[in-house]
Amino acid sequence: VNSPLLLIQVTRLKCGGFIFAIRFNHTMVDGFGLVQFMKAIAEIARGAFAPSIFPVWQRALLNARDPPRVTCRHHEYDQVVVTEDTLIPIDNMAHRFIFFSPLQISALRHTLPIHLHHCSSFELIAAYVWRLRTIALQLSPEEKVRFLCPMNLRSRINSLPIGYYGNACVFPAELTTAAKLCGNPLGYAIELIRKAKAKMTKEYVKSVVDFMVIKGRPHYTEPGSFIISDLMRIGFEEVDFGWGKPIFGGLTTGGLGTTPAMISFCIPFMNKNGEKGIMVPLCLPTQAMERFMAEFHALSSVEQLVDEVDSH
Repeated sequence: VNSPLLLIQVTRLKCGGFIFAIRFNHTMVDGFGLVQFMKAIAEIARGAFAPSIFPVWQRALLNARDPPRVTCRHHEYDQVVVTEDTLIPIDNMAHRFIFFSPLQISALRHTLPIHLHHCSSFELIAAYVWRLRTIALQLSPEEKVRFLCPMNLRSRINSLPIGYYGNACVFPAELTTAAKLCGNPLGYAIELIRKAKAKMTKEYVKSVVDFMVIKGRPHYTEPGSFIISDLMRIGFEEVDFGWGKPIFGGLTTGGLGTTPAMISFCIPFMNKNGEKGIMVPLCLPTQAMERFMAEFHALSSVEQLVDEVDSH
């Protein structure tokens, strides 16, 4: 791939702090495995002779069944014809970091029907960004859009030992049309994301692994798809090299991969006012980003209204 499998750069700042930047090839490790690796380095930097959790390879634990058999429907790997209408141009992209304060999250929650008031902050923000992104892209009403929800296997598959750092995630998906996603209230998108998450079972995981073998490891569907990965409890903020907990741990850009507008993340973040919230790096074509930000700024008026209601 003409690139190092792992690259680390440390930048020392005049204030006495430093930036620990790491770039890795995703075939080796996923986000949880990366944090485990960084924690091991940090423990050694603080004087430990060995990390408290030793790395485990054992990728055979996720081998396919014999014979492999696909038992679930996998919309995340639907083969879709790419056309000019479905292809997002990547030659003029804009990157933004969208900060959701607790008050903004509360404002969004107030718009939901009662049975969804207890949805997670990730579900709420992912649904909001997915829907608003689709509106901003001005897709054809009949175009199919997908939400791919990365799910960590470590808490679901008992056979994965502590210390496993290889890729251990699947992307269950739900699909709808751009017209339905944009025309329905926010709760519609949340319900779809919950359906995608509910697909995550042991049988689903086995079916995905078998699908990879039978289909020759296809790439997930790109046209009309959107992925948001939940990094809010991944542990970047716990990595301590001996100088205290980090101010920020997470992505440095709004897009990754060959289709940068397709992937985003939810990252814990404290703004300059000391307010803790959730940061979402976003990458979109410039004009679409302008439309997105115009709608996002409208949240401020709703936020103020919710603040006034709560104060009374």
